[in-house]
Amino acid sequence: MKDKFVVAQLGCGYWGPNLLRNFSALKNCWVKYVVDASAERRAFVESNFPKTKALDSHHAVYADPEVDAVIIATPAASHFELALAALHAGKNVFVEKPLATKASEVDELAKVAKEKNLTVMVGHTFIYNSAVRFVKKMIDSGDLGEVRYIYSQRLNLGRIRSDIDALWNFAPHDISIIQYWLGDPTPSSVTRNGMDYMQSGIDDVVFLNLKYPNKVMANIHVSWLDPQKVRKMIVVGSKKMVVYDDVADDKIAIYDKGIDKKAVLGENMDFDAPQPPEFNYRSGDILLPQVKFVEPLKVEAEHFIDCIKNKTTPLTGLAHARTVVSILEQAGK
Repeated sequence: MKDKFVVAQLGCGYWGPNLLRNFSALKNCWVKYVVDASAERRAFVESNFPKTKALDSHHAVYADPEVDAVIIATPAASHFELALAALHAGKNVFVEKPLATKASEVDELAKVAKEKNLTVMVGHTFIYNSAVRFVKKMIDSGDLGEVRYIYSQRLNLGRIRSDIDALWNFAPHDISIIQYWLGDPTPSSVTRNGMDYMQSGIDDVVFLNLKYPNKVMANIHVSWLDPQKVRKMIVVGSKKMVVYDDVADDKIAIYDKGIDKKAVLGENMDFDAPQPPEFNYRSGDILLPQVKFVEPLKVEAEHFIDCIKNKTTPLTGLAHARTVVSILEQAGK
């Protein structure tokens, strides 16, 4: 077994430095190369990460037999082609979200990965967030009762992009979290409403509605034209409700609130059924549990290396990534 896994990173722009920092900090990992077209970004790498060589082309990376894995942190439109080339070169692949722009592209990556027995993992970072995992345990344990609906807001003023719209920029996070919480079901319907205000054809604000079997709904609101930075998700269950607020000091708030149909003697007998039905309103305590924070990117990076080493399927592997991409693709204009 190798002492150190050798990786190379493509792209070191907005999010790339965070990935580089976390992979470089792993004891069993060496980031041998970082590739970026910008001389300024290459200078940043060389001055801050002296063990890493900065290159302006990825060809040397794919040709180096010492490289075990490639981290792809480039613009979304390039993810599929770079990942496919890396797999054909015999490299395991970690790709920032989204993995691709079409479900058919994910299928092609899955085919090559299977043929070459390689690992593909996607950077849906919030799945490795302690608060998100706390909510998952609550749902799975039945503590919330039956999940009725989920809604999320991922809003701020800027950073406006031109390569992708607000949906593809923000919503992969929320879709990934919702799919993780619900156990990766396939939505029965996907409906999108959005508007382009700043650039023609690029929506600045989008409302995405998902419907699942068993009367579960999810609504996702994303925007880069909002006055406040909001990163909030609410799960409404039949027993309790939970708020996950990523920018608040208390990340999780559990509300022992709900509405129950009042039990009626002789229920299901038409002549005893009250019109309209009667309800009990519950308003109990609000619990703010202490959730230990570990940097999600650190957990994510460790998980990727472990999956390569042990040949196990990543939590955010191809199956999870395909569902996210498929939902986004269905939500296309």
